Amino acid sequence: MVAHTVLLDFTVPTNQILDIEKQANLKSNITNVLKEHLVGLKHLTESSIDGSLVILFSGPKSSLITVRGYTEGLVTVNIEYYKPDDEEALLSFESARDLETALQAVTSATRSHTLTPIKRGGPFERYFPTADERLLEYDIDKLVFEARSPYQKVQIVHSKSLGNMLILDELQNMSEADLIYSETLMQRGKECYEDKEIVILGGGDGGLLWELLKENPKRVTMLEIDDVVIKACSQYMRSVCGDCLDKRITSKYEIIVGDCVIALNHMINEGHQVDYVFGDLTDIPISTAPHGDAWDFIRLILNSSMKVLKPTGKYMTHGNGASCPKSLKMYEEVLSQLCVPVKFTKDEAFIPSFFEVWIFYQVSLK
Repeated sequence: MVAHTVLLDFTVPTNQILDIEKQANLKSNITNVLKEHLVGLKHLTESSIDGSLVILFSGPKSSLITVRGYTEGLVTVNIEYYKPDDEEALLSFESARDLETALQAVTSATRSHTLTPIKRGGPFERYFPTADERLLEYDIDKLVFEARSPYQKVQIVHSKSLGNMLILDELQNMSEADLIYSETLMQRGKECYEDKEIVILGGGDGGLLWELLKENPKRVTMLEIDDVVIKACSQYMRSVCGDCLDKRITSKYEIIVGDCVIALNHMINEGHQVDYVFGDLTDIPISTAPHGDAWDFIRLILNSSMKVLKPTGKYMTHGNGASCPKSLKMYEEVLSQLCVPVKFTKDEAFIPSFFEVWIFYQVSLK
């Protein structure tokens, strides 16, 4: 049971809004078309906001219809109603398109557009943003797990095309269809992990740990702060993590639940160095400048990681979407200002559940 919001918009000559007589004709034409398509339409009120036109109607299924005409010539029609699961939609996509066609004809619109219904409320979310803040609707049909840890909201939902997906604080994180993410992060086939000592910062879904263990490393230490994520993924994301999250320590790996910064400082103080450090933590921030808490955290992680790498070691991490070149460039500037000189290479891959190309970095000491 969710609220459906059907959105239509039109571009009309500006004089249809600015000219009083033409505006009256526009209102009459729009009202007549709405009455034909929404039986029982009732006029509630109308007003003007800074010269723009606003009309409210009620309609079938207790719907509320808002018509707004902006002075710039944009006309929007928003139809919102509550839809129980066992009832048909007030407007199918086809009938909404028919309404659009009729409205375009009577308004002499130069362009028009209809969106499929936006579904709001209900037991799970369907919409998640891309890196550059575009909105994607996923074919989610079930909430599998939900809890709030001391650090974040943790959800696992099921997508008909992607399988189970891990959602952290309302952001898509990993799905069962995203093996390419772990393989590109670790540069499978390009890096040799046999008999190597590895540290993973974050990685609570277990996907990276599971894939690295297939490469016969000497030892992997995973540092994850959120035990809720680990437990949820061990139960509901097993095609991603296998059984590696079932045990916290074996002869090949150890999972330490705690702050990775504290663990890195401990390694630095002990003089303990490793072959690889994986930064599977926060994405590169989307910002106008490389300043603020998120950037400070990234600098701290990078500088600390450089101090625990062997001279031949590498820091492997994900960046952000290829659609965010400014933020990626800022990250590369941060790399040039670390406590030690470094060099880096990049790779990219299309991540199914992100619906976009993602950038990955491989950083080594000069």
